[in-house]
Amino acid sequence: MISLPLLDPPYWNWWLLAVVLMALEMVAPGFFFLWMGIAAALVGVLLAGFPGLPVEWQWLIFALLSVGAIVGWQFWQRRHPSETDTPTLNRRGAQAVGRILVLDQPIVAGSGRAKLGDSTWPIRGPDLPAGTRVRVVAVDGTVLRVEALAGDG
Repeated sequence: MISLPLLDPPYWNWWLLAVVLMALEMVAPGFFFLWMGIAAALVGVLLAGFPGLPVEWQWLIFALLSVGAIVGWQFWQRRHPSETDTPTLNRRGAQAVGRILVLDQPIVAGSGRAKLGDSTWPIRGPDLPAGTRVRVVAVDGTVLRVEALAGDG
C-alpha cells in the first residue's frame, strides 16, 4: 500500500484537504468544492473511527461521497430553484418582453432592426412601416419577436 501521510494521525490529512477545498469554494463559488470539502471531512471522521481503513477505500469513499453530494445538490436545486425579485437580471432579451418600441426602420420580409436602450436588436414580425409602435412578445435567442399594437400598422 502506497501512502504518504502529511500529518499524523492520518485523518488530519482529510481534514486539511476539506479546509483547502472549502477555501477554494470562496475563490470559485458554485457549491462544487463545498461538497467535495464536506466529503473529505466525512472521510476524515470515518478514518478517525476506523484507523485501519486502506487508503484505496478512503479515496473510493471520497469519490463516491463527492459525486453523490454534487449530483444530489444539482438535483435538489432543479426541484427547488432560488426565488429572486429580478429573475431576468442577466437576460437582457427577456427584460424586453412587454416593452413598446417605435420602429425607426421598417420591417421588410418579416425581419428588421429596432433600437432598444443603447443597442440595436434584430426583430421579427409582420411587415410594418417605420414609425409603427410594436410590442415585444417573445425572445428567440437574440431576436425580438414583435407584433403591431392595435390601431397601428
